[in-house]
Amino acid sequence: MKRLQALLRAGFLQMEGLYNWAFTDRFNPLYHLGAITFFLFWVVAATGLYLYAFFETGVADAYASVQGLPQNLWGLGGLMRSVHRYASDAMVLAMVIHLLRHFAFDRFRGFRWFSWITGVALIWGVYASGVNGYMLPWDALAQFVTIASFEWLDWLPIFGGTLIRNFVHASSVNDRLFSLLAFMHIGVPLVVLLLMWVHVQRVPKADTKPPRPVALGLVGMLVVLALLQPVSSQGGAANMATAPTVLSLDWFYLALFPLVYQWPIGGVWALVLGLTLLLAALPWLGRRRRAAAEHFEVRLHEAGAAPFEARPGETLLEAGLRQGLALPYECRSGGCGVCRCTVLHGEVDPGVYQPAALPERDRAQGQVLMCCATPLSDLEIEVALTTGPREVPVFQGRVQSLQRLAPSVMRIIVALPPGQPLQHGPGQYINILLDDGQRRAFSVANRPEERDRVELHVRLVPGGRFTTHVFERMKVGDALRFEGPLGGYRMQESEHPMLLVAGATGFAPVKSIVEDAFQRGLQRPIRLYWGVRRCEDIYLPELPATWQREHPNFEWVPVISDEEPPPGWRRGLVHHAMLGDYPDLREHEVYVCGSARMVEAAVPAFMAQGLREGACASDAFLGAA
Repeated sequence: MKRLQALLRAGFLQMEGLYNWAFTDRFNPLYHLGAITFFLFWVVAATGLYLYAFFETGVADAYASVQGLPQNLWGLGGLMRSVHRYASDAMVLAMVIHLLRHFAFDRFRGFRWFSWITGVALIWGVYASGVNGYMLPWDALAQFVTIASFEWLDWLPIFGGTLIRNFVHASSVNDRLFSLLAFMHIGVPLVVLLLMWVHVQRVPKADTKPPRPVALGLVGMLVVLALLQPVSSQGGAANMATAPTVLSLDWFYLALFPLVYQWPIGGVWALVLGLTLLLAALPWLGRRRRAAAEHFEVRLHEAGAAPFEARPGETLLEAGLRQGLALPYECRSGGCGVCRCTVLHGEVDPGVYQPAALPERDRAQGQVLMCCATPLSDLEIEVALTTGPREVPVFQGRVQSLQRLAPSVMRIIVALPPGQPLQHGPGQYINILLDDGQRRAFSVANRPEERDRVELHVRLVPGGRFTTHVFERMKVGDALRFEGPLGGYRMQESEHPMLLVAGATGFAPVKSIVEDAFQRGLQRPIRLYWGVRRCEDIYLPELPATWQREHPNFEWVPVISDEEPPPGWRRGLVHHAMLGDYPDLREHEVYVCGSARMVEAAVPAFMAQGLREGACASDAFLGAA
């Protein structure tokens, strides 16, 4: 079993790394399998209710009503039937992968047995619901599935052959039977929903909603599948006088049905019950010896923070969330690195995680990911923590001025109401609040002393909802709601020379940092590398030029990547320009701000050139989905 787990674990890590590259760790579907399953249930339920409105629960009418679906509401009924089918299949797939992942990472033992057992029950509940659904269209496939199911159940002594009598004569299949099947297709999913609710009760802060881009991607995938391969009935209407011989099966739900006629029925029952018992017994098979302690005490280094208890085998994140602590986390799967902490005293098992989320150099300094690390003794850890969720202030400002600094960059000055200053630090950002609750993050470009206004540098994103509004419809006097300040991208107190690397509008937080440094009279050397694609994208060239004239400790280097720059400017990638000037970064501090792709490429290169641990601060801009 350990060899199988190791093989599966290696496969999952490879796939998760690939998906992180493709979708980022925030939207990696493998980190949201449970939430995806919940979402797909609601898709199945919504489309099922739509179909039920047009379905006739009678032997003579069922097939005709299903066949008529493509003709109602311009073909929407046919689309809904196909989405219903593919969402059901996807739900089975998500559940099975979810189960395999927890098995691979050994997340089913000890206190997790309850979630595992209810998960096993859920699989068979979903299976029963799906098989029941295949009985309702009353085509040749429905005839096969219904008779095979009743023959299979009839093997049990409790029925003793009474069920199959309903199909001895065609007249035995009546409307009452159909009413029973339709009632089951409503009742069984309700039991499944109840089981899903029970399943997550012992999971602290269980997420039952996937991120919106993941949910939209799933819906889009289902619609595309439905359009490319519409679902249709098979073999015409059911005919009890003949037996269907050629059928195309849905192998997600009907894989066992050929065995009903290939094996002794008792053998099929043995396979199903044996597999179920094996899955149910896994938490206790090959069980590792219990730790001597019933729990471990985890102390937080922060003054006044109360310790919390972790059960053997429980991750630090699970234990903290279970006891109501506001710990930082996102993916909960060792892929994003948000839940890092430093172990000051004690011993932990760091668990399995993506190397990119916790590089070996950080692990060597005692850092672990709380979502993966389990305590092996009492611990003392250091983690950015508040005793409760921080209330982020919400402001209602008004647009004071709009200035187009470049063809694709707009400067917005937002005036704040009297007596409501923004207490921001250099390099922090705000979230613009849209009407539907969505957020758009922008760095604050003005220095902290200017608390009665907010300066933003907004780059036009083709098709971007908020940025298009800024460039085409926003006007002076418009109201603008935002929350903040947020983020911890700020200057350290030291005497090391500062190197600032800005990509495009990454200049905004750099402007705040530099102007704050000048305001406070810092004399250490500051050098700014500002990289853009075209010369016109250096949207405030006179500002760093003025800084360079007025402050002997400041110098700036503009870098152009996509066209020939004027004399004195550089050509290439901005971080390559900086690396070429500084082959040894051991005595420097580096601040990087720009696109996520630029930051992800630059920071490892800086570390490889000798940059010290803790001497690099970065702020990656992520586009709205």
